[in-house]
Amino acid sequence: MALAAGSGWFAWALASAVFAALTAIFAKVGLQGVDPDLATLIRTVIILGVLAVFVLATGKWVNPLGLAGRTWLFLTLSAVATGASWVCYFRALQMGDASKVAPVDKFSLVLVAVFAFAFLGERPSLREWAGIVMVAAGVLTLAIR
Repeated sequence: MALAAGSGWFAWALASAVFAALTAIFAKVGLQGVDPDLATLIRTVIILGVLAVFVLATGKWVNPLGLAGRTWLFLTLSAVATGASWVCYFRALQMGDASKVAPVDKFSLVLVAVFAFAFLGERPSLREWAGIVMVAAGVLTLAIR
């Protein structure tokens, strides 16, 4: 059985999962006594600064005005969805346990698979669908009292 670990994307995805987990823990602590919308704004400004330094330091800066209109449209839609997700996530974290909020937030894994199937033409295998169903079942197990 070959694991996805041999693929370059897997290491980046695993690192993303680690940082996402730390995001939940750090945010839960940082939200104490702070409005979640203000906390989201502060976090976003800090992310903007970190990414600006990263892009400049790695020499990846190009004039964004040269990007195609379609690119701008979909990056804008992605940004709006990200902002809405963060607002909802921080509110949920402020009200609930991080160990419960984060797994429910990861229901996005199931939705990504469904949306990718419907809109991008991706076709997960039967084994992959089985994993997606198990993730959904896990989220429901955590969400139902």
